[in-house]
Amino acid sequence: MPPTSHARGIALYLAGVALFAANDALGKWLVTDYSVAELMLIRSAGAGLLLLFLARGMGVSLRLPAGQAPLHILRILLLAGDSFSFYFATKALPLADVMTFYMSAPLIITAASALLLKERVGLKRWSAILIGFGGVVIALQPTSAAFQPAALVALFGAACFALALVITRRLRDYHWLSLVAWQFIGCGIVGAAASPFDWVTPSWLDFSLMALVGLVASGCFMLITKALSLAPASLLAPLQYTAIVWASILGWMFWRDEPTPHIILGNAIIIGSGLFVLSRERRLKVDVNARIEPIP
Repeated sequence: MPPTSHARGIALYLAGVALFAANDALGKWLVTDYSVAELMLIRSAGAGLLLLFLARGMGVSLRLPAGQAPLHILRILLLAGDSFSFYFATKALPLADVMTFYMSAPLIITAASALLLKERVGLKRWSAILIGFGGVVIALQPTSAAFQPAALVALFGAACFALALVITRRLRDYHWLSLVAWQFIGCGIVGAAASPFDWVTPSWLDFSLMALVGLVASGCFMLITKALSLAPASLLAPLQYTAIVWASILGWMFWRDEPTPHIILGNAIIIGSGLFVLSRERRLKVDVNARIEPIP
């Protein structure tokens, strides 16, 4: 078996990605009628309720963590940019196209982990990530709309998301709840600053759904942030592709979308690449600390 920290990190990351699939679909539906900034504001308020409750119960201070302030601020800005870019892109592009661009995140995470965190990433792991991305393209089959200018926004958001996760790994010594709280504070500030320019008063149902997006999103990031404190970012990166598997399952459960041959083939490739990475980690039986060189 892999080291305990690896196994726990993998399980938490997989759970976080599963929640993201539901969160993304609900968010795209809401920004059809409301501005991205308004969604970010109410979403952050909903997340804040859960985070305050958890902080009180766990006795965790939500003050900005002391030390490494530039990294903390950069992480908050990147995650705010990620949220804004994702929802903005879904207003102009099909969700499948946006997800295709966001599935480039594992490639960015792996490259940044090797350069910034000095994680050792071998040829086999790179190959698994590239093959998994090929499965994403086969499953989603991006439309011609993917070449619109909005695609650049989606790609920018994917880069923000990837780099933020790498920084999260770097800040793993800080409490995960504090890290998650501050990223939603940052998103809330951006939303509060921009939402007055395009505000549409939501119905109680839509307001509740936007708050629900915040609750689900905070759960996603709590799981992923904790996972990154337990396992290398480059190990967890390929698991991001399982979002496509969950999207296919949810589509069938709630909208009776029949899986087409290219979706079945693409998901099979994604699952295969993920299983390869996990089985390789099991064979190596190397502790996480032995896989990461000291950071100068």
